[in-house]
Amino acid sequence: MSRRRAIGVAAGVVGSAVVASRVSVLAQQAKPAPVAAPAGVAPTAATLPMAPLDASTVPGLASGPLSVRSPFETPTLAPLGVTTGATFTPLQAVIGSITPSDLHFQRHHNGIAVIDPAHYELAIHGLVDRPLVFTLEQLKRFPAVTRTCFVECSGNGRAAYRAPKREMSPQEVDGLTSNSEWTGVPVATLLKEAGVRGAATWVLAEGGDASRMSRSIPVAKMMDDAMIAYAQNGEALRMPNGYPARLLLPGFEGNMNIKWIRRLEAIDQPNMSKDETAKYTDPLPDGTARQFSFVMDAKSIITSPAYPRQPAAPGWWPVTGLAWTGRGKITRVDVSTDGGRSWTEAEFTSPVLPMAHVRFEHMWKWNGDAAHLMSRAIDETGYVQPMLDVFRRVRGAGTDYHFNAIRSWLVQPDGRVYFGG
Repeated sequence: MSRRRAIGVAAGVVGSAVVASRVSVLAQQAKPAPVAAPAGVAPTAATLPMAPLDASTVPGLASGPLSVRSPFETPTLAPLGVTTGATFTPLQAVIGSITPSDLHFQRHHNGIAVIDPAHYELAIHGLVDRPLVFTLEQLKRFPAVTRTCFVECSGNGRAAYRAPKREMSPQEVDGLTSNSEWTGVPVATLLKEAGVRGAATWVLAEGGDASRMSRSIPVAKMMDDAMIAYAQNGEALRMPNGYPARLLLPGFEGNMNIKWIRRLEAIDQPNMSKDETAKYTDPLPDGTARQFSFVMDAKSIITSPAYPRQPAAPGWWPVTGLAWTGRGKITRVDVSTDGGRSWTEAEFTSPVLPMAHVRFEHMWKWNGDAAHLMSRAIDETGYVQPMLDVFRRVRGAGTDYHFNAIRSWLVQPDGRVYFGG
């Protein structure tokens, strides 16, 4: 059933009763004053404001220097580790397809760099005719481009693959991916300014953090859609996301999107740094390894119903989630409610953009029986997201990166939902 028709059916059943009761409540509404949580303290049940049912009966709050979330909305990142660590985006709390900047996942290898933008510089050297150094203000003088794309850590999903637990939320399963609108200057513009030579086939990108994170990137990618981004979702980058400037490589694994970017060196062969040899190389069951697996394959995850969210009662419920691919656009997402025995095409409810998250939705009439929910993404190359057993057979139990097997959620007759692998 289409989303519009399902909503219409539900509204017709409850509409008149809700209107009648609402009018009665508003007529008798008391006028308690809002009570805010103390400064710096996260709202709890005891500190949430005593909000009236009808806000038109009470004077509003004063404006502040920055917009803030409602105290009734408290999404948070899930941290793992300290200086070398990560925080996971609460995918189940994201509405639409854009991730709020403060909920963008974080991955850093020796802490978050603190860089004064007045002292920031980006060097371009190596196999170029004119070695150059740009300040942040000089970068901003070039014609800017803006595009929406996802960034995903190549290790996203490792815990859910190696040590799955029933009580895992979408945040814990696949929260090392986020989707933002990025603004910056094309790397191609800067390489042309420097006069990159024909002998240069790779570019070594290095960050200015304490780990000096570095990766080798094909020149072809750098001349295609790579960007030095200095803005995210309409504002300057947040510090954990690479402020004041970072490299953005649409569709490539997150580790290559070097944050706090400080130099680009044109070279004629890969640098073979630690993070493209000992790390970020995919071991295979036959003892070999897959190197330079840059592109993130098609993937999807249902974000609701999913642990700990659950349907309150039998009836129509939206099965919704996110899909993405590093190989262009997602062309289709199928949803199964019976563990993959049958599939139904879902609807897209957000713009379908290349290398970007897209929101999908399928209206499901739950009859109160146990159900097994899955989603399956297909991209414009024809690639189909694999079932878990197929992924495990090809990649092995000990693989470290690029986990994109189909995710499943088990709905119990009482409405509880658990991660199913």
